[in-house]
Amino acid sequence: MTLKRPKGPAGTLVVLEHDSKILKGNPLGDPHRRKLGVWLPPQYDLGRSGGKGGRFPVLYDLVGFTGSGLAHANWKPFSDNVPERAARLIHEQKMGPAIIVFADCFTALGGNQYVNSPAIGNYADYLTREIIPFVDREFRTLASRAHRGCFGKSSGGYGAIIHGMKYSKYWGAVADHSGDAYFDFVYWHDWPNTLNELAKHRLPRRKPGPQKISRNRKLEAGLDDGRIRRFLAQVWKKEKVAGREGLALMNLCMAATYDPDPRAPNGFRIPFNAETGEVIEARWRNWQRHDPINLVARYRAGLKSLRGIYIDCGWRDQYHIHYGSRILSRRLAEAGVRHRYEEFDDDHSDIDYRMDVSLPFLYRALMR
Repeated sequence: MTLKRPKGPAGTLVVLEHDSKILKGNPLGDPHRRKLGVWLPPQYDLGRSGGKGGRFPVLYDLVGFTGSGLAHANWKPFSDNVPERAARLIHEQKMGPAIIVFADCFTALGGNQYVNSPAIGNYADYLTREIIPFVDREFRTLASRAHRGCFGKSSGGYGAIIHGMKYSKYWGAVADHSGDAYFDFVYWHDWPNTLNELAKHRLPRRKPGPQKISRNRKLEAGLDDGRIRRFLAQVWKKEKVAGREGLALMNLCMAATYDPDPRAPNGFRIPFNAETGEVIEARWRNWQRHDPINLVARYRAGLKSLRGIYIDCGWRDQYHIHYGSRILSRRLAEAGVRHRYEEFDDDHSDIDYRMDVSLPFLYRALMR
């Protein structure tokens, strides 16, 4: 394997601290004072125009679950981080200079889906009503929707396409890499493992021998009988979260995103009976209302107003997201929404190289 070497000027990564009024007092008690990374292309310091009057288009990087914005600026073996990738693409003249923003949207539940949730916090508002104006004040941006885009992978890809639907007045183009879609395939199959993890925190503990399985109204309503609270308390004490625990935490984060309930323990409900594994239809319908494949018709106008929509997914995605991506692309086409959909021979992991396609796509769309 040949190590990649930087080509051309590297640009400048600026790290600022932002005090959020929107995140202050969030339900999880997460910090409201957060670091914000902003990468400035080499042309920014050299005084060359990035578009109009020395101002530049802006791309917002929405990282995936368990990630934080600045993680994409970390050193990577055998590959470029996002600033290095952008600098290389600019040097190779595959795209023009753009500012890239790395916001911190991490939470105690491992992340969020870049939407507003009374169980997690209002992260859509945080991005659109605080971070965007802050960046536009502090840097020489082309401060309009037409020159502003967002991109992400996995949860970040979901966030990008959802922002293109629900918050299109802020964005000119979006890129969705392997973003959560078709929840019946993406999330459903791992819930048995999640319930097994939660069962370790069941009280009283189950004993071998004859069992009496009686009805439990609380569990039938997707409410916590204490096992979720105890699971979270254990995870939050750890510095190393095991793989199955991480997936269980992800499903609980999704429940807090798609089915929040301020009256419920922990502020959300789950879509399965924690004891029997039976689906709770009313709760699962709340999840399906957030599934991108079910939102195209409702947000058709916003989607059609975008200058560019890019979607891709590996056809070996271990979370089965390629099926949802195909449905999403078909429904966009049926709704008359122009977009570009690509597939590639890979799975869900380590696919940042796909930004070699999406970043130039976004730049061209925003600078037409």
